Amino acid sequence: MESNNDLKRMMAFAVVAVIILLAWEFISPRPPQPEQAASQETAAQQTAAAPAGTDLAPTKPITVTTDTLKAVIDENSGDLRGLDLLKHNATSDASKTFTLLSDSREHKYLAQSLLIDAKGNYLLQDSQFKAAQNSYTLNGDKLEVRLSAPETDGIQVDKVYTFSKGSYVIDVRFDITNNTAEPLKLDGVYRVLRDNSKPEGSGYFNQTYAGPVVFTPEGKFQKVQFGDLDDDFTSRRDTADYQRTAQSGWIGFTQHYFTTVWILQPKDGNSICQNGACLLDIKRRSDNLYSAGVRVPLPAIAAGQKLSVPVELYAGPQEYSVITKVADDLERVKDYGRTHIVAAPLFQLLNWLHGMVGNWGWSIVLLTIIVKTLLLPLTNASYRSMAKMRAVAPKLEMLKKQHGDDRMALQQAMMKMYKEEKINPLGGCLPMLLQFPVFIGLYWVLFASVELRQASWGWVADLARPDPMYILPILMAITMFLQTRLSPPPSDPMQAKMMKIMPLVFSAMFFFFPAGLVLYYVVNNLLSMAQQWLINRKIAATTRVR
Repeated sequence: MESNNDLKRMMAFAVVAVIILLAWEFISPRPPQPEQAASQETAAQQTAAAPAGTDLAPTKPITVTTDTLKAVIDENSGDLRGLDLLKHNATSDASKTFTLLSDSREHKYLAQSLLIDAKGNYLLQDSQFKAAQNSYTLNGDKLEVRLSAPETDGIQVDKVYTFSKGSYVIDVRFDITNNTAEPLKLDGVYRVLRDNSKPEGSGYFNQTYAGPVVFTPEGKFQKVQFGDLDDDFTSRRDTADYQRTAQSGWIGFTQHYFTTVWILQPKDGNSICQNGACLLDIKRRSDNLYSAGVRVPLPAIAAGQKLSVPVELYAGPQEYSVITKVADDLERVKDYGRTHIVAAPLFQLLNWLHGMVGNWGWSIVLLTIIVKTLLLPLTNASYRSMAKMRAVAPKLEMLKKQHGDDRMALQQAMMKMYKEEKINPLGGCLPMLLQFPVFIGLYWVLFASVELRQASWGWVADLARPDPMYILPILMAITMFLQTRLSPPPSDPMQAKMMKIMPLVFSAMFFFFPAGLVLYYVVNNLLSMAQQWLINRKIAATTRVR
């Protein structure tokens, strides 16, 4: 008898383990696999088309302050070496501003723009830019910072940064003058460099994708894992799976809440790839920084003529209302993993609700109510099955006492009882499984939405941080415990103990979750309890129990 119980427990454990593994596989995005069939020769040619560049020299800083950001430009190279987002606080210390780009010893993340001549050499490798001053502050709608390089071999180059009020888009423009007697053919290289360190504040319960991303009409949205680039670097191959050429799109890096990408075609604007296909290049460099960039063919500059080449860099939060105005499909950087097809429309609904009520906390409450209402047919079927099982629990105990150790007779009696009472013991499982993608999609919507960052609701000052007073996690534990009281009691003592422990385990986890996410689960639990209580009463009044 004991061995049979042990076998049942082992089988139950195996089933739970498989469900957890399948759920984790569904929730967690799998690294994209390289396409082994791709031509290595073509890949090598494309990689060679974008030179690796020079090592990073110490910064000679030029600071630029606007209403949204504080930037640091290296005067010598013209690189964008630092960027603080003034309207967003640091993850680890809310009293400090959030640093996106950095050239510190601990973390390197920067944006470069360069020029390459027809022979593949960097045009300004030995030159140094100069600016009129080392500090600029926006006073108006736009601020222009011009860096000029000495004329070299008859070629004069200025790099101009333009910052706009209320914007995270930085316009980077090359003004090129050809003072030679021959036409000049150049290419522009625009790339973002980053190490593979985890973003500030990353933990066991709040990990999202951080790494290179690219969007093209041909290849759609693609993420390139650091590990794939490490494998290519070690094996000296170039097989990472991403689109290598493009006529439009964007490329760069993304992480939880924030993104830095070069825009190949601005919203309602012209593509910078009009003089030939742009070559995309994502790789690990010899200095162990990772590069995501694009080589852009520029039109030939006739002798004695000038050419201005503007390209936009977006470096800021993944706010839907902002990024959808920057470039087509830039909202894809909001990482919902494999649940995008479900999560994207759910966020659209959440965003619409926020436009109606003006508060993200109440928008979450309303979203939960709407989703719960839409799922009523499924949840009602599940709860009716559970209610029937709960109603016949006393009769089931009587059958167990009546048949004792005769397992065969007990099983037959139970099946007869289920048939008489019109109960399907597994009737509550399928409806719950069908709801699973929606629940996971909601999880990622609330977890990935930078809009909840610094958004207040009641006593919670920031819905993207844990509840400072732990009220929501405690309510979560209480509602989970009450839900177990409304559910049919498990027949197995071990299962009964697990049902009592689960609320404590989950509430401990939710102490570390964003308050907005816990708010959703608390409201959902309250609605589920009310629904299950009403169904239990109805079933108890109509179910015949002898």
